[in-house]
Amino acid sequence: VQLVESGGGLVQPGGSLRLSCAASGFTFRNYPMAWYRQAPGKERELVAGITSVGKEINYADSAKGRFTISRDNFKNTVFLQMNSLKPEDTAVYYCNRYNVFWAWGPGTQVTVSS
Repeated sequence: VQLVESGGGLVQPGGSLRLSCAASGFTFRNYPMAWYRQAPGKERELVAGITSVGKEINYADSAKGRFTISRDNFKNTVFLQMNSLKPEDTAVYYCNRYNVFWAWGPGTQVTVSS
């Protein structure tokens, strides 16, 4: 199993980013997936989950109304569109299975700062 996140960067408050996670080594379309994040000094937390067929499962309260999770089962990729970003969204973002984890990928750093 390999999970490779990308799309992070430095963005000003109020800005947007679209994260991507390329998955390989398993039958991607069979598994619900999720995005997680870990801020400095904090535990990793669930941001958003999506079923194997693309239905949203849930969002963290902090992400509701601002983030959208989606997937492309033909490209074995899961996405996280993040709008109206806030400094408290600063974290390393990871993708993985929903609530059942494979080895974590390297993550992608998101920094929201003016």
